Amino acid sequence: MNLRHMEVFHAIMRTGSVTGAARALNVTQPAVSAILKHCESQLRMKLFARVSGRLQPTAEAKAIFPEVDAIFGRVDAVNALTQDLVGGRLGTLSIAAAFPIANGYLAKAVATFVAERPNVRVALQSLTSPQVLDRVVHREVELGIAYEPVVSSEVETRVLMRTGIACVMPAGHPLARRKEVAVKDLEPYSIITYLPQALSRIYVDRALSAAGIVPNIVAQVSLSLTGIMLARHGAGVALVEPLLVTSMGLPGIVIRPLKPRIDIKTLLIRHKTAPQSKIMNEFIGHLGKVIAAEPSQ
Repeated sequence: MNLRHMEVFHAIMRTGSVTGAARALNVTQPAVSAILKHCESQLRMKLFARVSGRLQPTAEAKAIFPEVDAIFGRVDAVNALTQDLVGGRLGTLSIAAAFPIANGYLAKAVATFVAERPNVRVALQSLTSPQVLDRVVHREVELGIAYEPVVSSEVETRVLMRTGIACVMPAGHPLARRKEVAVKDLEPYSIITYLPQALSRIYVDRALSAAGIVPNIVAQVSLSLTGIMLARHGAGVALVEPLLVTSMGLPGIVIRPLKPRIDIKTLLIRHKTAPQSKIMNEFIGHLGKVIAAEPSQ
């Protein structure tokens, strides 16, 4: 039996007649009869007998049907799978993101996205920005989200959002009474900021140097969250990217923007030649909506 034979045989078995099979397959009755006749000739056995004007499957047909039905069951499953893929209801999100991003608005976006798509699976890595770029370059993930700068001829980037370094401090800190904090006014206070090898540290150092102050840096951290928690416990004013404060709902601390601002771009990173899945494109659109709904810093 070839596939066309199986298709006609399956349709007759399911509908009980040549007429029903022709209607199901959207062909003429003579075409169905001809294919059935050819199938029986090839097999050298009868699959149907006409009893009182109706087709009745032979014992051989009944023996064959479960196997043929299983084949068409898989075909139906493939059709359903492709429809789910086209409709964005199925697939895998493979993402690498810088630590504050992964643990902040990205986690919220992933959670709300998969809540509406129970068949979508997620692989989410929390890394440094250079590590994120490396994962995309080596095609270990489809999407990277990291802070600038991102320099590689193998990827393409676009700005996801603009954020910046701000002052994070306990609610009772003297500077907490201000709407914004001038960089020069930080001189009397203990400062927490990034380690020298962190990409964001260069922005902090430039701002402090431009203000003409020698900061009292009491702690240097690799992660924004560590600096935020040190500030919360009174170690000093943290000059870090502050989005985790609102994302995690941390009490007892406040965020104050710096003057002048220290702006940093957050970038979407994708490999130039890697295929782009429909599910990832839908997620990126969803991520943009989640960010737009977040309170601005």
